[in-house]
Amino acid sequence: MLIRFLRKAAKSNEAPIWAYVADLLARPRRQRVAVGLGKLNRLVNDGDVVVIPGKLLGNGRLQKRVTVAALAASRSAAEAVVKSGGRLVPISNLVRENPKGTNVKIVI
Repeated sequence: MLIRFLRKAAKSNEAPIWAYVADLLARPRRQRVAVGLGKLNRLVNDGDVVVIPGKLLGNGRLQKRVTVAALAASRSAAEAVVKSGGRLVPISNLVRENPKGTNVKIVI
């Protein structure tokens, strides 16, 4: 359902980023990404909005305030995001908040 929602949002809002995220989520499960907090900390800046088309894992440290939208997140990763001052939201909520997808980074 999420993939269909993203493709529909991409067409109605003329935002190709959501179509790309839908394509990444349509991959087989074993090819989906798993991003650790350490990698996320290296790739983002304070205040960034990030989409992870896979799972956010709790290995590493997050020291920046970011908004993370992920398909899934481990409990330790979710706690670390909130503890660092950021927030963790479902991908569908991010699409509703930012339909055009402006200033959204995809971490693969």
